[in-house]
Amino acid sequence: MEKPILIGITGGTGSGKSTVSKEILKSIHKVNVTTIEQDSYYKDQSHLTFEERVKTNYDHPLAFDNNLLLKHLKDLLNNKPIEKPIYDFERHTRKRKTITVYPRQIIILEGILILNDEGIRNLCDIKIFVDTASDVRVIRRIQRDIKYRGRTLDSVIEQYMESVRPAHLQFVEPSKKYADIIIPEGGYNKVAIDIIATKINSILNR
Repeated sequence: MEKPILIGITGGTGSGKSTVSKEILKSIHKVNVTTIEQDSYYKDQSHLTFEERVKTNYDHPLAFDNNLLLKHLKDLLNNKPIEKPIYDFERHTRKRKTITVYPRQIIILEGILILNDEGIRNLCDIKIFVDTASDVRVIRRIQRDIKYRGRTLDSVIEQYMESVRPAHLQFVEPSKKYADIIIPEGGYNKVAIDIIATKINSILNR
């Protein structure tokens, strides 16, 4: 099996990274693809009390176990399976179970801070930044956290103002300079999706 292609897709919280991934997959030839979410690699916090875990700034680079993520990406690129962690966003720590992920032709890595980490971005064959207006992103964040992560409206707004927005301005937005392609309007930008799909197909056909 040839070395997989690693595509990094980043952008602010709620920017539409997953939508971009889905649209890219629709536009390329049928190949084996696996997706790795940086959110799965939040540090284990089982040694902390629940009250201490709640205070974690999940939008700061220090919240992620990037050493483990980097190791797992290298393993996949060397055609070795990994045991991907599962993060429990209601308990604010990792679950004991893991998910076995096998190497595929294309690996899509999604996360808000993947281009912030030099080791991770250097592994990416294609680096994409999804650039979406802040008001759209915050509404999507509110909807996601309430529906899927058991949060209240007040807690989501408080977290956004105290940690999400400052971290975006300090870490996420500056990482845009490392992107090969910047996509305004996310998955709705059909021209950008077509260009990326063409590039991926050209790499696959080498």
